[in-house]
Amino acid sequence: MDTRGIEQMLGELRSTAQAAGSKPAAQGAQAAGGVDFAEVLQSALKDVSAAQQEARGMAKEFVAGDPNVNLQDVMVNLQKANLSFQQMVQVRNRLVTAYQDIMNMPV
Repeated sequence: MDTRGIEQMLGELRSTAQAAGSKPAAQGAQAAGGVDFAEVLQSALKDVSAAQQEARGMAKEFVAGDPNVNLQDVMVNLQKANLSFQQMVQVRNRLVTAYQDIMNMPV
């Protein structure tokens, strides 16, 4: 079984986690060349969508009988898409919880 795709995905997740952990929260850092949180989130959503579309496309090719697509690759891509979606759901859950906590703070 080819695990290069999984290793690549894990590497990307680790680098994203490191980048997110080292970003300054100050808005002045954004003006000095920092990354906007909304842009990072939008990019992550696009990546998840692309992974899901690629997995769906590969599954359709396999079902259609394409001899260049094997079951192992289809299953790995489907699992990668599922993991990236589950990760995005967890991020959304954390954002909703943080928003609710802020809204419940006394002023």
